[in-house]
Amino acid sequence: MSRPAREYDESDVRVRPSRRGSRPRTKDRPKHEDAITARVVSVDRGRWRTVVDAGTEAERAVTAMRARELGRSPIVPGDLVGLVGDVSGRDGSLARIVRINERSSFLRRSADDDDPTERPLVANVDLMVMVTAVADPEPRGGMIDRCLVAAYVAGIDALLVLTKADLRSPEEFLTTYAPLGLEHVVTRLERPEETAPDQPAGIVGLEQLRKRLTGHVSVLIGHSGVGKSTLLNALVPGTERATGVVNDVTGRGRHTSSSALAMQLPGDGGWVIDTPGVRSFGLGHVDPDELLDAFADLAALAAQCPRGCTHLEDAPDCALDALVAAGGAGTAGPARLASYRRLAIALRKNDPWQL
Repeated sequence: MSRPAREYDESDVRVRPSRRGSRPRTKDRPKHEDAITARVVSVDRGRWRTVVDAGTEAERAVTAMRARELGRSPIVPGDLVGLVGDVSGRDGSLARIVRINERSSFLRRSADDDDPTERPLVANVDLMVMVTAVADPEPRGGMIDRCLVAAYVAGIDALLVLTKADLRSPEEFLTTYAPLGLEHVVTRLERPEETAPDQPAGIVGLEQLRKRLTGHVSVLIGHSGVGKSTLLNALVPGTERATGVVNDVTGRGRHTSSSALAMQLPGDGGWVIDTPGVRSFGLGHVDPDELLDAFADLAALAAQCPRGCTHLEDAPDCALDALVAAGGAGTAGPARLASYRRLAIALRKNDPWQL
């Protein structure tokens, strides 16, 4: 005898719950209140080298990756960040950067003046140290002018360091910037009669530079071959930044430092960040209206120009040429005016409304 057909109801149907969307979404991000603060000292292929508890017995180097919630926010040497995860610093350990603390300054540059794309360099520095040689390679005032503009826009102080003064007197070059009141330090190698027997030559002016850097977070910027690495190796023994020579044909230095590196000065004297030697310092990220204010000596004279004056060479009734030629207001001279105009023309190409 056959069994009667069974009637089915909803209790016979099993519905497998979907895992997607099973957890309610929330816009609240984790606060990571347990994150510890570290300073970024270098960046290499998606990994950030940081230092935790700097200057204490618990100081340690911690390698970290960027947390997904930070997106593509730039993280650069000098940044103070929040770390979670494995912050022990043991070999093979990896922490996560979950927060970038508010910056006191942010130094940027672009590849060229006609490229408005910003390239972040360093953060939280309060002193830009512009290193240039008085010879081998020849000094370039245009580079210093560009660095001064970048420092002004970033709101940080500037210091000019002239190296290799044993090859040539720096006085002639300094006359260009003396009217600006730009602080400077001159360094040179010791002469044989100044060196103790059986001792390598030291650097005259090094202690003056060390005193100026103490208590600051500084960034060193300069062309390749000007002696940045030599200064750093003397300031921070054991750093062993590679040093190079200048090409006899091109007169330019060979790149010896390939990445920015933050180092702590001995005795808790502050931090110094070495940047790779640069051949150019683009200002494409700078607003043209900010440029004249960065040339403080020229800005004082420009007050005598007619309203709406562009201060360029073809500007009608521009007063700058005559005032600069007369040495008004302690101006640095025609070289500074020419430098300003070159930069102004280049920056205005990025903003057609400024032409």
